[in-house]
Amino acid sequence: MAVPASPPFVIETREDYLDAVAALRAGHGPVAVDAERASGFRYSQRAYLIQVFRRGSGTFMFDPPAVGDFSELQEAIGGEEWVLHAASQDLPCLRELDLEPRSLFDTELGARLAGLPRVGLGAVVEETLGLHLAKEHSAADWSTRPLPASWLTYAALDVELLVDVRDAIAARLKGDGKAELAAEEFAAVLSRSAPEPKAEPWRRLSGLHTVRGQRALAVARELWLARDAYAREIDSAPGRLLPDASIIVAARSAATSKRELAALQGFHGRASRSQLDRWWAAIETGRTTADLPVLRSGEETIPPPRSWADRNPEADRRLKIAKPAVAAVGEARTIPLENLLTPDHLRRLAWNPPAEIDADSIAAALAELGARAWQIDATAQVIARAFVDAAQGSDEAAETPS
Repeated sequence: MAVPASPPFVIETREDYLDAVAALRAGHGPVAVDAERASGFRYSQRAYLIQVFRRGSGTFMFDPPAVGDFSELQEAIGGEEWVLHAASQDLPCLRELDLEPRSLFDTELGARLAGLPRVGLGAVVEETLGLHLAKEHSAADWSTRPLPASWLTYAALDVELLVDVRDAIAARLKGDGKAELAAEEFAAVLSRSAPEPKAEPWRRLSGLHTVRGQRALAVARELWLARDAYAREIDSAPGRLLPDASIIVAARSAATSKRELAALQGFHGRASRSQLDRWWAAIETGRTTADLPVLRSGEETIPPPRSWADRNPEADRRLKIAKPAVAAVGEARTIPLENLLTPDHLRRLAWNPPAEIDADSIAAALAELGARAWQIDATAQVIARAFVDAAQGSDEAAETPS
């Protein structure tokens, strides 16, 4: 088992970087990779530290802003299997640096498929290796320079145990007959494209549902846009400058001056006073613009299931019968429901099912939604049967005299 380097250090020079690449090329087996960002502190999601471990090579920690070009590292390890924990979180910032694996083993996803009760890295290390992994620096500001030695020790351990964890989880998956479906899921993570940007990202404001009227929505939108532009400009997390709650308070208020805005209870944040002119200008724009937002987003969505009983009773019956039936399949296979089948896929299928309900039509619809082959094999027949039962129940209810 790997032993953490002492003392840990960050590679910042070209010479040290090329030496590390040579060592990693000479190693053997899978390559453990992790990236540390500054989420909650910075606007960007760039990597501020990259940790790489390989048996026979050791552990290396790279400072991306200092190193810059990682083409030699990609050439050395790009063709190997990479081991990441919760890969979907780190792949985007690695791809920004042109670092991309050809194959992947995701220990977090593998732990889910193996039926582990907890899938955080610390819990998985404890479950598979019997070791306690401290996670006290997981929410640190990794853009800090210099990085404290205790943070680096923590970061090194994140990868130095990861290949051992991979082997333990792979053995469980193989023993449970889940190796092939796990490989399918890992490949899906690797091939998944970045989501399309939201047409109106400001509508993700927490608490926006409490803002009434187009004019108030326009104020909320302009405040969000002003905050986003300033956060991007100074590379700061938007919520640190002006929390969502402050934007909602301002949008709902009848403040008639900057002084009244500053005095509002709940209007706070690091830049709530220093950028008061910016926020007031946004409010005035929102209050005078002719470009008023519609009350509801135009994005294609389905209503929340809690409203289905009134809005679409047939869909409500389909979902209420199909969901526990699919959950039973997951329980039998010791796979969480959300991994057996994306919950949104089942909701969309229940809301808008094929004209003819059978296993083949359900399988085709699931494939169009993006479900993997093994998920379709496991659930299509069950969903079809549930939808038929829902329809028969509806027919029987209609035929029952009142």
